[in-house]
Amino acid sequence: MRFQSPRRSEVSPETFVHPIFSGFDAPEGWLASGAWPDVHAAVAPRHGITGRSLRFADPDRLPEDGLHYEARIHDEAAIPTRSENWHDLFNALVWRRFPAIKSALNRRQYEDLAQVGPHRRTPAQQAMTHYDEAGAIVRLRDAALLEAWDRHDWTTLFFERAEAWRRGDIDLWIFGHALLDHALAPGLYPVAKALVFFDDGCASHDFDVDGRVASAIMAGECLNDPQELRPLPLSGIPGWHRDLQDSAFYRERPCFRPLRAGRTYPSPLSPQDRRGAAR
Repeated sequence: MRFQSPRRSEVSPETFVHPIFSGFDAPEGWLASGAWPDVHAAVAPRHGITGRSLRFADPDRLPEDGLHYEARIHDEAAIPTRSENWHDLFNALVWRRFPAIKSALNRRQYEDLAQVGPHRRTPAQQAMTHYDEAGAIVRLRDAALLEAWDRHDWTTLFFERAEAWRRGDIDLWIFGHALLDHALAPGLYPVAKALVFFDDGCASHDFDVDGRVASAIMAGECLNDPQELRPLPLSGIPGWHRDLQDSAFYRERPCFRPLRAGRTYPSPLSPQDRRGAAR
């Protein structure tokens, strides 16, 4: 069943205390307010590839010319953004926080459209769409945690190693705006699609997450196939779900799926860009 966002009046301001919303610079009134904000009046970032100043545009006021969504952003610097819509509001919030990543996704989608047209979808387009909707960035420093994750040993990753999450040994950035949308209904079990970086000695404060992920996308280091993305059940993170997160929780909840036979994941990316400037 397709997820339907709750009405704004049904969302408590306390909802936005959840860690999934941390780090987002929401203009006043965008989230914990009873009235819908005027998203179209908000300042949008520049497109990281074209350099043009973007704007959040009301789709009802855009020309009915059949221009593809990604082409509209790339060619006209207009991000179609529906009024009074949680999904599009969160998309605008992500654009403001991660303009380089969003711009890189837009450029690569635009290039693929030019190659195959609007009626076909390449594996890369599918990967980028999955990531745009449900993406996350994870930075690990412990190989044992990566090994547990890659074999879908959720009890080890989240329960036995819970202190690593609480201490902040694992860096996590939420990128997919659909994940924020689903967080409005706290009983759900959303699963992020993660790009993983493994710490090779670069200090945390030196990691430009927006710029580094964007350069990896533009260089073709990632998002060439949906199977690259590691599933990360966000409900497993200590303190992220309202239910008791005991060992039974990680065995029984539907989001903690076993590793499928033959399923493998690529090596994690390096926090440092070793390929030079993005194209």
